[in-house]
Amino acid sequence: MSAPVLSVRNLKVDVHLDSGVRSLIDGISLDLGKGEILGLVGESGSGKSLFCRALVRLLPSSLMKVESGSIKLEGRELTEISDPEMLQVRGGEIGMIFQNPSSHLDPVMKIGGQIAEGIRYHQGLNARDARAAAIEIMTQVGFSDPVSQYDSYPHEFSGGMRQRAMIGVALSCNPKILIADEPTTALDVTIQAQILRLLMEIRDQRGLSIIVITHDLGIVAQTCDRIAVMRRGKLMEEGPKRTILSRPQNPYTINLVNSHPSMPDTTAPTQTAAAKLANPVKPLLEIDDLHVRFPAGGGILRGSTAKTISAVSGVSLQIMPAETVGIVGESGSGKSTLARAVLGLTPISSGHVTFDGTDIAQQKHAGLTKLRREAAMVFQDPYNALNPRLTIGQMLAEVLKVQGKFAARDIPTRIDELLDLVGLERDFANRKPKSMSGGQCQRAGIARALAVDPKLIIADECVAALDVTIQAQIIDLFRDLARKMNLTLIFIAHDLAIVRNLCERVVVMYRGEVVEEGRSEELFARPKHPYTAALIAAIPDIDPDKPLVTGANTGPAGPIKSVKRIP
Repeated sequence: MSAPVLSVRNLKVDVHLDSGVRSLIDGISLDLGKGEILGLVGESGSGKSLFCRALVRLLPSSLMKVESGSIKLEGRELTEISDPEMLQVRGGEIGMIFQNPSSHLDPVMKIGGQIAEGIRYHQGLNARDARAAAIEIMTQVGFSDPVSQYDSYPHEFSGGMRQRAMIGVALSCNPKILIADEPTTALDVTIQAQILRLLMEIRDQRGLSIIVITHDLGIVAQTCDRIAVMRRGKLMEEGPKRTILSRPQNPYTINLVNSHPSMPDTTAPTQTAAAKLANPVKPLLEIDDLHVRFPAGGGILRGSTAKTISAVSGVSLQIMPAETVGIVGESGSGKSTLARAVLGLTPISSGHVTFDGTDIAQQKHAGLTKLRREAAMVFQDPYNALNPRLTIGQMLAEVLKVQGKFAARDIPTRIDELLDLVGLERDFANRKPKSMSGGQCQRAGIARALAVDPKLIIADECVAALDVTIQAQIIDLFRDLARKMNLTLIFIAHDLAIVRNLCERVVVMYRGEVVEEGRSEELFARPKHPYTAALIAAIPDIDPDKPLVTGANTGPAGPIKSVKRIP
């Protein structure tokens, strides 16, 4: 084997606090070969991103320090070079792609200019040549019309295209190593597949070495050559991906592999589903020809008719009591707008929503009152969904007081019961969100939803930001709650593997319309609509021998010409 392009030995990073010194990275040793893709996996807080930031001296706090160890880039010791020399390494030899492109792209600078800036700084080209080079890079990363898009701003692009721009900025410096920090976490499954395919193509074209930081083993199985597993700042296990995925040795790695929501090949209908089909009852929720439109800028000053955007277009659905229904589709498909319209949080333009016999459109006051007493929502971001100034107990008490179903003296007992239901210790009642993990905050959000004693819970992308092991715990919690409390659950997600494991029925949305729906086992085994087939094909599988499919002829990369609904 040739000499590694990057060699790290016994790297140790500490944080110096008033209470003492704490180890964050504890003696990690890793090699990265030329043209190799290394997957760095582990749960949040395991030290993945911190390890990579330490390589280029971008530690997030002045209290953190590389205490010891060696970082060699093609034999050059990076721990000994000066800050001006590190400026040349950072970007010029090691580039980084960050998780949230919206936070790392300059909102007031044109996309092309941001790519050209790195070219001019690291390659010394003049403005004209830098522009030409930037347009060439934009072509490489998949911009459809780079000449005109050069002068566009970040807000004019989708999340997937902004991530392509971030990759373009990183490539503009012509680095030897590319570090991609959770590059697809917030992206839809088809866009995720396109970005992963793009990284692999760039590796092949340029001979780049890439480190992919992720908590999704499906991503590393499809794209990486080797896997390194981290936990609490330590390297648990490292080796070829097939060895790690098929024969993991460390108990933590075994847990990660077992927690991955892989798609089963075949599944028989459950007895529960069969029983519900045999005993039809009146729907709990009925949606009939629902339309939601938003104004798209005015024609008032120009004397023309105001334009509207149709976010939900003619959706009709029935949700039965105690049924678990998944709603899937890419960003912008109308999933969340539909959910908010059902709960009365977004105005309905036309159509009907009937909840437990009450038409919300015709009996607005009575309908909304009934909804808010018997339906609840669990939101995507567990931190921003909770009031940071209240303890969990205060938050739950507030909901219980508003509902008025419990006497004041019974509220503390009910809070304990809610915490028991979601698997939190009772002393969490005295804690605030900032002292809790993402999974714990999401459990608190579910407890708040249960506080209204609901018949219906709508969970909107509620596990998208969580690690795979925590995702599995939350999905198991929803499954248990639905069974114990006879809950009706609408689960909105773009992760189809999770929906397949949790939901009895699946609804597929595309550009505001329902294009297909059916029993989970039937829809995933035999999708009828090409868009559904593209979504399923794009799911990264934990089996490394299954090819990564980008769905290039559907979705954003090539719009479907017909979205006729297939029942």
